[in-house]
Amino acid sequence: MSMYRELHRGAARATVLRTVGTRERRSHLTAPRVPTVGIDIGGTKVMAGVVDADGTILEKVRTETPDKSKSPKVVEDTITELVLDLSDRHDVHAVGIGAAGWVDADRNRVLFAPHLSWRNEPLRDRLAGRLAVPVMVDNDANTAAWAEWRFGAGRGEDHLVMITLGTGIGGAILEDGQVKRGKYGVAGEFGHMQVVPGGHRCPCGNRGCWEQYSSGNALVREARELAAAESPVAYGIIDRVGGNIPEITGPLITELARSGDAMCVELLQDIGQWLGVGIANLAAALDPSCFVIGGGVSAADDLLIGPARDAFRRHLTGRGYRPEARIVKAQLGPEAGMVGAADLARLVARRFRRANRRRVERYERYARAGRG
Repeated sequence: MSMYRELHRGAARATVLRTVGTRERRSHLTAPRVPTVGIDIGGTKVMAGVVDADGTILEKVRTETPDKSKSPKVVEDTITELVLDLSDRHDVHAVGIGAAGWVDADRNRVLFAPHLSWRNEPLRDRLAGRLAVPVMVDNDANTAAWAEWRFGAGRGEDHLVMITLGTGIGGAILEDGQVKRGKYGVAGEFGHMQVVPGGHRCPCGNRGCWEQYSSGNALVREARELAAAESPVAYGIIDRVGGNIPEITGPLITELARSGDAMCVELLQDIGQWLGVGIANLAAALDPSCFVIGGGVSAADDLLIGPARDAFRRHLTGRGYRPEARIVKAQLGPEAGMVGAADLARLVARRFRRANRRRVERYERYARAGRG
């Protein structure tokens, strides 16, 4: 194939992708049942998997970014290598990417990524120019929420809000089969709602953000402060880490809480109560039928979600006179973002194939007319 034809094909694909609308409204029902690749991009790792139309992961691969580089080019190279590797063994029809950062409303540019050097990065177009299939890019919380709605804890819900508890707090809103991204694509940054004016300083630059009181970072901060002060309630965790306070982690706190350590149980209760307060605020603004709690901290199960439900009921506006949203734990675990990205990419594959088919039909009509 000539260089001109290659460039023309790339330009045509980019044109089709730019015309893809942002509405998914239940169009997954008519999406082609073809395998697609989902990519989950974190600060130091890239996870990729081939996912079928039922949300089943057929194969999964994971790699760290080379030398933990945060360069956009290095991460794009890594994504391309993973997709090409999976394409050797699977008939891949589209690629979906869930990125930890702000993605614009057109789902092309990563406006900002806190853990990577992406600033207004045209990720979709750059990857579409390197891969032989259409590409979809979205925020990782949006893709996780989509997966939970399609295949997990949110099935059957018309109005769903997902809260992802990790080092910080992310989130997503889904109504009537459509991810609500906001005018500029950055809706769902719930972790930076201010809940304590003048409170703990947040890396975002503000004080008192919700994620400073209900997140993995908040959990670890409180445990380390108690251990550093040699509080009697912290003796159990101090012994466990041999006095090396930096070794105190969220998973360790959860493990000790499950074994009955009173301080760790109390810390998870505190985190859960702040979680419930924030959820009550979101219910006042959004009135969903279900909150799905995901992310690494959700592994604490009822040690966290039980206190969250109690605090939610205590702080819900109009409590006693309105239906209460369900609060449930996410079901798909750390693969949710990858599965959701792959499923959203299936919609792009359908639209791309339809537009491509129309282009071919027009070409054939013109060719017949020319022969006549």
